Amino acid sequence: MGDKSADGTPVTVKCLVWDLDNTLWRGTLLEDGEVSLPDSVREVIVELDARGVLQSVASKNDHEPAWSRLEELGLAEYFVLPQIGWGRKSDSVARIAEQLNFAQRTIAFVDDQPAERAEVVFHLPEVRCYAAEQVDELLKLPEFDPGTRTVDSARRREMYQAGFRREAERSEFNGPDEEFLRSLELVLGITRATPDDLARVEELTLRTSQMNATGVHYSDRALHGLLADPKHEVLVTTLTDRFGPHGAVGVLLLEKHASVWHLKLLATSCRVVSFGAGATILNWLADQAAQAGAHLAADFRRTDRNRMMEIAYRFAGFDDRPCACRAELAAPGAEIQLLHLEPARQPASPTIRVDAPDLV
Repeated sequence: MGDKSADGTPVTVKCLVWDLDNTLWRGTLLEDGEVSLPDSVREVIVELDARGVLQSVASKNDHEPAWSRLEELGLAEYFVLPQIGWGRKSDSVARIAEQLNFAQRTIAFVDDQPAERAEVVFHLPEVRCYAAEQVDELLKLPEFDPGTRTVDSARRREMYQAGFRREAERSEFNGPDEEFLRSLELVLGITRATPDDLARVEELTLRTSQMNATGVHYSDRALHGLLADPKHEVLVTTLTDRFGPHGAVGVLLLEKHASVWHLKLLATSCRVVSFGAGATILNWLADQAAQAGAHLAADFRRTDRNRMMEIAYRFAGFDDRPCACRAELAAPGAEIQLLHLEPARQPASPTIRVDAPDLV
């Protein structure tokens, strides 16, 4: 059923889809009129949300009374992309996975009816299905435990909901892209990482591949060592707009020498590429280096997925021509290119306001 990774460990569930009648609540809404919510179910929903596991609904019901009941129970806010109607459950689950852009193997479905679970498994064999009787045990299962929790985990649902509102407005916007971006009131925050931030930094180095300049993973231990080194800057970037937070969207690892700043790693989330976050980060760093009178050197290792990052570096002006400042740097590792930029003062982004420390 696609529930194991290559090393045999369970693939983490990224979204749990709930049936309603006799699963999430006790009773059948259209027959009984009144249904009840067990405290244990509420606890599961709240805890999964805190872990960063998204949740949705696939229920055969009339939408308005079912959604109204979820609102009365104080649960409606926990569910993204609810599918409440009279179609096949497998179609509902497939739509949820598609709109979230999640692989079906990361989706789980819980229903009290064996026939409904069988229908989902038949059409979507990678989706993991659970009986309603298993709900109280879900929190103990390894596939529902993402492991390290970060600040972004607890607000992952909020970020996705903001994203849906943002995309809905974007689809209705008739002006140029730059005008829409300006209307978002984007703010790129760049901060020096603290020990509490390191889980987010490590997660970004692990999960980001298309916009990761080297593909190198920095462990929690290695990152703690860099925090303690006065020559290194470990920087975390966040993005917010008028719809809400995008969360942590990038990490920079920078080693500062007398005449050259060495960018050892730049990784940004793919979800913010269209907002120009990567270019804004590089322009800010180039401007900081120019103020310090330093050259910029950046490690880059080409992979089969990070072509977009190479384009970002080249577009920012980095090239691989020889430079005397390289003598200050340790020899690059295997397959690592050392790119060079002679930075100059950069104008502010017309669409993103940068809130960042002064590195000079």
